Amino acid sequence: MNELKSKVKELLGSKEIDLFIGYEQGTRLPRPLLAASCEEADRLIFDEYCTGNLAVYLTRKDLVGGKKVGIAASYYAMRSISRLLDENQLQEGAVKIFGLPPDGAGLKVFETVAEVKQHLQEAPAPPKQVEDGWVKEIEEMPAAERWRFWASELSKCFRCYACRAACPMCYCTKCIVEVNRPQWVQPWAATASNMEWQINRVMHMAGRCADCGACGAACPLGLPVHIIAHKMVEMVTQNFGEPAGKGNVLSTFSPNDKENFIR
Repeated sequence: MNELKSKVKELLGSKEIDLFIGYEQGTRLPRPLLAASCEEADRLIFDEYCTGNLAVYLTRKDLVGGKKVGIAASYYAMRSISRLLDENQLQEGAVKIFGLPPDGAGLKVFETVAEVKQHLQEAPAPPKQVEDGWVKEIEEMPAAERWRFWASELSKCFRCYACRAACPMCYCTKCIVEVNRPQWVQPWAATASNMEWQINRVMHMAGRCADCGACGAACPLGLPVHIIAHKMVEMVTQNFGEPAGKGNVLSTFSPNDKENFIR
């Protein structure tokens, strides 16, 4: 941890970065910290509880616009940053990425897209045992029971859109749920419209989702919406290959794409 603090202080002091996005200790759990001074950098922490995807702040022009930024990035946050670079939402060289394993040891600083992509290809993805268990359990349900499960879960949603706010890839200035000419998704909270919202959200993430789980972690009701995204990532990988660098599979085409998933 001292290595992280020292490096951030060095970069802030030399004006190589104007802002560092990391974590500090909250009341119970770590919370985001936007450090703009060496004094603020002294509050930085990074451990196994720092699981939020901080890449979401990189698309906030009111926070980072025109600034040279450093960011503490877990494996899944680095996936998001790679996607944002591919989609021209970040300018190469404007972000210094501090890659950190869960225990915070072994700091790596990445400055180019190539370095990030190489790391993502070489480093093993952290296991998703809980999510894989959920998927297995749900897939073993008969279709009618599976429908009842999701209807029961999503009927509780009151459409606060915390899942959208937590996602680095939800950077549209106007979301589909805010469009009313035509009205794509009914704006009120109801089981059917809640399902429409989650299906639309996940479809927009196809080939783009980093599988970080931030959407589920942000839900104030604890609804397992991240499981839908996790299954979608699994299906994209099976049918289109590794998701890293693939891009939005709904807007790209290759003659080699499989078609056996079309029914």
